[in-house]
Amino acid sequence: MKNRNYILITGIILVLLASCVRELPLEVSSNGTPLPEGQYPLEIARITLGVEGGGAHPWGSSSARVTENMDGTGSVFDAGDRFAVQINGEEGIYIVQDDGSTKAETPLYWSDSGEHTVSAWYPATDGTLDLGDQSKSLAYLLGGSGTGDHLTPVTLTFAHQLAKVRVTPTGDALGEVQSLQLYTYTQCTYEKGKAGQGSQEGWIEMKKCEYTENGATINCWEANVVPGYEIKKLRANGTEERNLSAAFTPEAGKFYNITLDKDKGYTDDGQGNYTVTSAEDLKNIAKLVNEQWNLGINITLTADIDLSGIDWTPIGIDYNHQYTGTFNGGGHTITGLTVTTSDQYAGLFGYLGSGGTVKNVVLEGVQITSDNSLGHAGGVAGWSYGTLENCSVSGSVSGSGSSSDVGGVVGAQLGGSITGCNSSATVKGVAYAGGIAGETNSGASLTGCYATGNVTIENNTTNAAYAGGVVGSNGGSSTLTGCYATGSVTGSGSGTVYVGGVTGSNDLGTLTACYHAKGTVSGPDGTTGGVAGRNFKDSMFGGGIITACYWGDNGQEQGIGEDQVGTAQATKVDGTTVTWQNAVTQMNAALNGKGWRYELGTDDLPVLKKI
Repeated sequence: MKNRNYILITGIILVLLASCVRELPLEVSSNGTPLPEGQYPLEIARITLGVEGGGAHPWGSSSARVTENMDGTGSVFDAGDRFAVQINGEEGIYIVQDDGSTKAETPLYWSDSGEHTVSAWYPATDGTLDLGDQSKSLAYLLGGSGTGDHLTPVTLTFAHQLAKVRVTPTGDALGEVQSLQLYTYTQCTYEKGKAGQGSQEGWIEMKKCEYTENGATINCWEANVVPGYEIKKLRANGTEERNLSAAFTPEAGKFYNITLDKDKGYTDDGQGNYTVTSAEDLKNIAKLVNEQWNLGINITLTADIDLSGIDWTPIGIDYNHQYTGTFNGGGHTITGLTVTTSDQYAGLFGYLGSGGTVKNVVLEGVQITSDNSLGHAGGVAGWSYGTLENCSVSGSVSGSGSSSDVGGVVGAQLGGSITGCNSSATVKGVAYAGGIAGETNSGASLTGCYATGNVTIENNTTNAAYAGGVVGSNGGSSTLTGCYATGSVTGSGSGTVYVGGVTGSNDLGTLTACYHAKGTVSGPDGTTGGVAGRNFKDSMFGGGIITACYWGDNGQEQGIGEDQVGTAQATKVDGTTVTWQNAVTQMNAALNGKGWRYELGTDDLPVLKKI
């Protein structure tokens, strides 16, 4: 018995398999019982594999042989197939001929003139069916029966005792699938055409097939499987494993269609919640947000993602495409994010809108470069009105635009909050550059954040420029609470350049329990400080408040480079009069009730702990 294959469609369409029959004239005897043995052989008038119950796409529409029809709708017998026949407890073997007729290898005879049920099965002998490799030929198991007597032609109708599963790749998946496997039983025992116990769970190699639909030839893969085993997954090209959208348990004689779409790498629960498992999927999610205006969907990573070699377009590309959903990295790591662009917003996210959240994600080895004159570049986001929580960045972020915002985590944070984030990325800019954020404004808050990478400003304009270990410029009633930096901060070039260990300028903002240590802080005299390059309080809007902030031996003698009114409690740790333990005590007093505290780390510098 052999076969030709066709493709299935994802849903799960249950279609009954077909059964078989064939006719020859029977010898006619005189009335009476019993019949002389040897004079009234059982003749099979017809064998068919017919549809049990009918339905679309039957497996086994009426025909004379057992193989697969080219149109994918039926199974037929093939010449040379041997099947067993039983009547009154006696068994014989019959062989399918080239013309579809049958010939007795070991003939059976009527024993009396009464009507009897004739049963049959294929294969003719009992044994174990190997289903593991069906790439060349499908496995078959058939059971059949018919009724008759010595005067009535007997028609045997066979039904499939296995189930058929067909997979049809569609769309972009068509050209990518070279082989397919199903996970189920790879063997089963059988007796007189009935499937017994399945065994040895594993991958079944499916047979490539094709069928014609609306004049088009469609490629597919199929395999016959043991009934009763729940099928949950398949595997393409030997490595690409996919879970089915709905598992199913096949029944004998039924036909199941599965459509295999290109793996988008994400799943959708229908409620706007998406789960992402691969780099290609994350790229597709970005398209879903940007091109289809699905700006408020929630995205969750369930695996580490490698974006190396991916031409990345940020999620939320501009003001008109602000991402406002929740992105939960689940503690997973995204590596290899590379963005080289002239677009205004650069990062994993371009524009994070109010209400948008990015949390619990590690960005490792980012390389982000922007030359937009008004560009905003950050490892996590270029521009943010939203919420960033527990994000970590390493690598490099740079912007060469004359008015650009560049930060290790975010280019510009306006309103919203950044909490528990850190960066070791090197940051380089022209206008605003900070280890965490290039600029904070409009009441933004940073809490429990730290940066260990170097920050550099090279101003090539007549405008003011700002470089800070944590934030380039902290303005507009924004607050830095429990934040620190340990990298070098350097500012140079034309115009006025403000350089600070924590922030280049604290304009109308508030710094509480922040410090800089370890790295050097260098910039123009008068606008460079161990904590802030400038501190400024406005008579109307206030701000310019620095409380319990410290700096270590970073090359600066002044905590504030330019103090333009305000309150500045910036203290140098000299190791004798003021130690880091003293600093920890005072900073923790200022952090009382803020949910964070400092402890001395192994290098005797304070480290943050969430409480």
